[in-house]
Amino acid sequence: MKTVLQIANLHAYYGKSHVLHGVDLQVGEGEIVSLLGRNGVGRSTTVKAVMGQVSATGSVRFKGEEMLGLKAYQIAHKGLGYVPESRDIYPTLTVEQNLLLGEKKGRASRWSLEDMYQMFPRLKERRYTAAGVLSGGEQQMLTLCRTLMGDPDLIMIDEPTEGLAPMIVELVAQYLKALQSRGISVLLVEQKLDIALKISQRVYVMGHGSIVFEGTPADLRGNEQIRKEWLEV
Repeated sequence: MKTVLQIANLHAYYGKSHVLHGVDLQVGEGEIVSLLGRNGVGRSTTVKAVMGQVSATGSVRFKGEEMLGLKAYQIAHKGLGYVPESRDIYPTLTVEQNLLLGEKKGRASRWSLEDMYQMFPRLKERRYTAAGVLSGGEQQMLTLCRTLMGDPDLIMIDEPTEGLAPMIVELVAQYLKALQSRGISVLLVEQKLDIALKISQRVYVMGHGSIVFEGTPADLRGNEQIRKEWLEV
């Protein structure tokens, strides 16, 4: 399998605070990879470092090209999508206006507005509604789709199921599988072990700013010690 994202010896800092300690991680073409771990271990910092949002050293190669040192908008234009945990919608704009903001000028996309509405019919029903009045689940759908409108080759998604009802969680899982069916790679930061193990080809577990486990979902299911020490509350 061709590697799309290769992270090597990644260190990241907030001021003088050393948060990531030599993270190594890779995502293959059309692969769903989950980054698991408790809150505060450095999972979100990892994806922010990839997007150029925190100070970092080491190497982040996307489709063979070094990303460290580039601005976030430059990285996005290379075809790397990012869905932050905060969602970051534009509350006074309509659903459709938010989606159209995701398009990249001068670049034909594999995805259209109709694709988004087919994936999440609820968004079509609310296309002319101000995004600020949507429910949490609807806002999550909107953020996921807005990122897709930019036609990324890989999407990093931070905690997409946080605080969502089980039915919406299942919709998010279907969304991720739809991405994979079109050859888009996914790096998923997730706390819900069941969804991560259900849809991922490989998983990484992070603890104290380092990777403490790498393997298949079956490997993790069979490793009670890692689950107890690094995942269970």
